[in-house]
Amino acid sequence: MNMTRRAMLVRTAALAGASALGFPMVGRAANASYTYGGSAWLGHYSAYIAMKTGLFAKQGLDIKWQSFATSSDRMSAVMAGNIDLAGTGVVSSLALMAAGARQFQVIATPNNFGRAEGVLVRDDVKSVADLKGKKIGVTYASSAHVLLLDVLRQAGLDPDRDVSIINLPATNLLSAYQGKQIDAAVAWTPAFDRIKAVPGTHVLLDDTAFSLYKQYAITPGPDVLLTHAKLGRENPVAVKQFLHAVFEANAMLTRQPDEAASVLLELTGLSKDEQLAVIKQTQWYSAADQKGLMVEPGNFVTGMQQLAEMLVSLKQIDKAPQVKDWVQASYLPAATR
Repeated sequence: MNMTRRAMLVRTAALAGASALGFPMVGRAANASYTYGGSAWLGHYSAYIAMKTGLFAKQGLDIKWQSFATSSDRMSAVMAGNIDLAGTGVVSSLALMAAGARQFQVIATPNNFGRAEGVLVRDDVKSVADLKGKKIGVTYASSAHVLLLDVLRQAGLDPDRDVSIINLPATNLLSAYQGKQIDAAVAWTPAFDRIKAVPGTHVLLDDTAFSLYKQYAITPGPDVLLTHAKLGRENPVAVKQFLHAVFEANAMLTRQPDEAASVLLELTGLSKDEQLAVIKQTQWYSAADQKGLMVEPGNFVTGMQQLAEMLVSLKQIDKAPQVKDWVQASYLPAATR
């Protein structure tokens, strides 16, 4: 039986209490390696490139990679102290903020994407209204889930009565769609690209249809980079070095997309042309960009606050946290602060 979408976020938020009550992060030796939690989603491209091309090593960091199927699973690992650094869609972290979790800090946003995630449908569906009565596959507590709830609301459809929303891991969406277990899928790259390639399928809408994108250029689950608060306290230099390497990787994604694509193929499984398309349709933020985004009153931080308010209205979280209280800009280069 699928967990309800509210229960999924509640389960994520409950980790805040569990971690605070008795699961401290294991101490590390001064020169120990650090673990980064990632996936094949584009929000992790920068860290993956930095690891594979030696940019982390150049900063004196030994970064190990651990993959997770969902942001909720990744945040569970952060809360338990099993990973030190992570990239994530912000929805799951907002649920933990709403529960008062203080085990992590938001340290940067790596990119802006708008066309690498969306609602994929068969040719008989021409509008959101046509989704009425359909079975829609999506990963609960994800950016795609928030996008779906928002566009259904914009179209006047009730997600609990007018459609059947099926909770599926992103890796299972393609097979469910091909097997006609679902009529539509809401996905992000690389699943987005693979489903889009199924004959008779088209993109009904993407993240640019999201309410807050129109006003703040913020997607339903913008990517953020996190550090475990313990690492930030005990070795802030390591966090600064991590960000330095990430921004170097972003420069490669911007200026040398062909070279970057070659590095990423093993991670994503996309073709070279598909990989290049994803890279080129995404804005890769520099260290200098972070000042206007993350430093109070950064536009991105303002957008995240608005997203938190929206999650309350969509009944995904009980209250909106003060997002700026979790943002730590001190790890950014001095010129951006």
